[in-house]
Amino acid sequence: MKLLTVNVGRPKVAEYTDAPGGATGIDKRPVDGPVAVRDPGRKGTGASGVAGDTVCDLRHHGGSDQAVYVYGREDLDFWERELGRPLANGGFGENLTTSGLDLNSTLIGERWRVGPDLVLEATSGRIPCRTFAGFLGEKGWVRRFTRQGVTGAYFRVITPGEIRAGDAIEIVHRPDHDVTVALAFRAVTTERELLPRILAASEALHEEELRIAREYVAKYGAEGE
Repeated sequence: MKLLTVNVGRPKVAEYTDAPGGATGIDKRPVDGPVAVRDPGRKGTGASGVAGDTVCDLRHHGGSDQAVYVYGREDLDFWERELGRPLANGGFGENLTTSGLDLNSTLIGERWRVGPDLVLEATSGRIPCRTFAGFLGEKGWVRRFTRQGVTGAYFRVITPGEIRAGDAIEIVHRPDHDVTVALAFRAVTTERELLPRILAASEALHEEELRIAREYVAKYGAEGE
C-alpha cells in the first residue's frame, strides 16, 4: 500500500464551472515532494489541506471534512477501460493517487498513516458535480459516476505531516462498524433508506452527510420510509 503521486491544482478559468470567478482547481498534476498536509479549517473558510493546491469553490469544496481527496490507481485503470482513454494520476481531481488500497471498502473513521507523520481519517465519498463532468467532457457523467459508485474518499487531517510520492500507507485504525465509504455514498445519493445505518459512523462522518442522516431519521424514524 503506497502513495503513487501527490497532485495539486492551480486556478484555471473554465466555462464548465459555476464557481465564483469562473475558475476551478480540478485539473491536478503530480508534484515533487515533500508536500505539507494540514487541517485547512472549516468549510467556507478553509480550502485544501494540501500545500500548493487550490480550491476555488468554497461553497462545495475544501474544509476540514474534505481536506484531502484520494483516488486509487486501480479505479482510474477501471475508468480508463470504461472510457477508452488514458487517465493520468490526478485525472479525477484527486490530491493523492494510491496503489494497493480499496477506497470503496474504506470505513468511515478509518485512519491511515501516510509517510512518517501524516495521519488521515476517512469522512465520505465524493459527490460528482457539474465541474467534474465538464472537466472530463463525458456526456451523462454525473449519473454514470453515481451509478457506478467508485467514488474515492475524502479525508480529514488528524496529524499534519509532509508526504511525497512513494511513501508507504499504513492503516492504523479501523472503527467497530460496517459503514464504508461506498455505503455512505449510496445512502446520500441513490439509496436513502440506508441513511439510518450510516449514523453508526457519526463520530467521523462528514458533517453534511451526518446532518442529512439525522434529518431523515427525525422525519421517518430509524426504519425509514
